[in-house]
Amino acid sequence: MGRMRDGMISYLSADEIDEMVARLAKEIEQDYEGQEIVLICPLKGSVLFIADLMRKIRLPQSIDFVHLTSPKRKGVKIIKDISIDITDKHVLIIEEIIDAGRTLSFLKQRLIASRPASLKIASLLDKPARRELPIKPDYVGKTIDDRFVIGYGMDSEEKGRNYRNIYIFAQ
Repeated sequence: MGRMRDGMISYLSADEIDEMVARLAKEIEQDYEGQEIVLICPLKGSVLFIADLMRKIRLPQSIDFVHLTSPKRKGVKIIKDISIDITDKHVLIIEEIIDAGRTLSFLKQRLIASRPASLKIASLLDKPARRELPIKPDYVGKTIDDRFVIGYGMDSEEKGRNYRNIYIFAQ
């Protein structure tokens, strides 16, 4: 994997990512002060982000995972659905990056059908230039241009998820 990084440049350092996660945690704590929250992690890319975020949020919380796939233009398929009841609960979808928005829009509608008290989206990175559907996160670490990023959960053919920094390909 070290070779893969040879053709890439650091875009966000581990320290910068940590600062963004801490800022997002404070925003969420302020909005949900005194409330219990449910964090939903879409697999696989959001695992590192949710692990860091949940440790920084000082509120009662529970976590669940969902795994969806969206092959090009073939709709969205649920591989693993949530297993907890979110009815009348404050729910946050935790995304590492929002790109086209197809899968996230599907997930949002799926969760709304379970009648949560509230449903918001937190995203480490937001890439609105690639958006195909009108979906907007409530909490954003950083808005980025249309570039391919790898690291901190984001991958290229399952490689690079474990990098502490976020990288872009050198031009």
